Amino acid sequence: MTHLFSQTVWLVPCYALIGAILAIPWSPGLIRRTGPRPAGYVSIFMTLLAFLHSLLALKEVWHQAPEYLSFSWLHAAGLNITLDLEVSAVTVGAAALITGLNLLTQIYAIAYLEMDWGWARFYSLVALFEAGMCLLVLCNSLFFSYVVLEILTLGTYLIVGMWYNQPLVVTGARDAFLTKRVGDLVLLMAVVALLPIAGTWNYTELAQWAQTANLDPKVATFLTLALIAGPIAKCAQFPLHLWLDEAMEGPYPATILRNTVIVETGAWVLIKLQPVLQLSPVASQVIIWVGAVTAIGASLISIAQIDIKRVLSYLVSAYMGLVFIAVGTGQTQTALILIFTYTIAMSLLVMSTGGIVLNNISQNLTQYGGLWSRRPISGICLLVGAGSLVALPPLGNFWALVEMGDFLWKTQPVLFGVLLAVNGLCAFSLARLFGLMFGGKPTDITLRSPEGLWLLVLPMVVVMGFTLHVPLLLLQWQLLPDLSTLNPSVIFLLVFLTLDGFALGSIVYLNENWQKPVRFGPQFLQDFFAYDLYTEKLYKVTIVLLVGIVSKAVYWFDRFIVDGFVNLVGLATVLGGQSLRYNISGQTQFYVLSILLGVSLFLFAIAVPLLNLSF
Repeated sequence: MTHLFSQTVWLVPCYALIGAILAIPWSPGLIRRTGPRPAGYVSIFMTLLAFLHSLLALKEVWHQAPEYLSFSWLHAAGLNITLDLEVSAVTVGAAALITGLNLLTQIYAIAYLEMDWGWARFYSLVALFEAGMCLLVLCNSLFFSYVVLEILTLGTYLIVGMWYNQPLVVTGARDAFLTKRVGDLVLLMAVVALLPIAGTWNYTELAQWAQTANLDPKVATFLTLALIAGPIAKCAQFPLHLWLDEAMEGPYPATILRNTVIVETGAWVLIKLQPVLQLSPVASQVIIWVGAVTAIGASLISIAQIDIKRVLSYLVSAYMGLVFIAVGTGQTQTALILIFTYTIAMSLLVMSTGGIVLNNISQNLTQYGGLWSRRPISGICLLVGAGSLVALPPLGNFWALVEMGDFLWKTQPVLFGVLLAVNGLCAFSLARLFGLMFGGKPTDITLRSPEGLWLLVLPMVVVMGFTLHVPLLLLQWQLLPDLSTLNPSVIFLLVFLTLDGFALGSIVYLNENWQKPVRFGPQFLQDFFAYDLYTEKLYKVTIVLLVGIVSKAVYWFDRFIVDGFVNLVGLATVLGGQSLRYNISGQTQFYVLSILLGVSLFLFAIAVPLLNLSF
């Protein structure tokens, strides 16, 4: 009885799935009398049950050894596929984080989507995401992790395209879906290939197998590179990073989840597969440098954006790049801590800007200013979120970044330089975001911009309180690094770059005498970062052009070769029939003559090869 909740933790994703199903009847075309709002209340109630269940289960498994549950799913022709679950403090804690953040997001959405009639569709999709992510973190099987990732890809397409009457929304949903499908397809190849090689899809068994595996280096390289393709797409890493920018067309409450726990699904699978990825040094280097390039590039791109959502979305890619570096260098625990602290900080940043966008009907930063006197609560939340995202002591991400920096200082100084640069650039980007929104004088659209409804403010304040308590939680969980064992130079450089980025951003964007918009360097350089390093144009002159050429070649072959041959046969048949009709006169001798001619031609065709052989 003492392990009731941990043994039934598989019910946590079921609560959300039931909520998704129960919310559907309140679609506008079904239940009209009550309106769509009950869909939200039902989904929130089921999410609350999932959150409470996961908290009680977490209490039971705390400081306990992991337990494993297994459910038979398919057994046929020697193939045995089981749904394996891992019940540990890490997995159940991740489920509690997901359900708790979903609960606050759904409460936030009540106010944000107050006048929207798509409640049933939105809450059903959010609940589907919740169920999928909870199952993913509890799952101990690569096969079912892939299945969940596919469901989440479909959910991304549907929720981004929620307002499907807008052309940009439809385009964004399509592009986000297709970009993630590229990584999913390559990952599927690796999943299928891994079973006959390792004999299992179970993560625990794969880790044990990897310790003694003796694979051909080429096989190991191709296999591990295919395994990281899915996480690269899910975490919006270069070159499959554009989908996150396109996904910003979806509702703002969905952005809270997408910028935090949804993009982390790929990182979670990457951490689970880390023992297998160590089989190939090439794969480890690819993970590291994909993360490094994305982190630096996305940080610079973020500074050049004028759309609030896009500023934050590129910061998401930058921090996921840091997670890739941590995994590639073998720092799995640091990667998990970084994911946790980042999730809380980024959710607070998105919430603090969402209410402002709702009230002012604009995401353009150049139209904002002077909000500090009108929205002090949102401003404080934004500052706390910004401080928690970078290495600012004693807030949450400081500890993860310092621990990561200390390891890189000793092993790979170049990557430590990358970490310093990303930290400083992100601090500058956040200071720019705050300065353009809250600094200066009020503009025409911010003159009347009071704090939003209490359902917008309450979740935001709760997350801010939780953000401030993250260091205490890490201390209680004995996850804080001992400062006495860390290199003082690492701490000094990280804090210095943080303060330097904040100071420089404040000097530029809180100074009313500094001409706006701010110009840094020549125009072509600004455009280079503003247009995402021209990645979209690069796609057009490479992949899109190649696919277009291949498509035209296939069309030409189908049109003129395949169809041409079929049409030739048909034309010959028609002409033959037209010619033979003149032989039909109703007299017997003509029919006999036709038969004799046909038989003679047939015999001649058979005899010619035989005559050649005799000679």
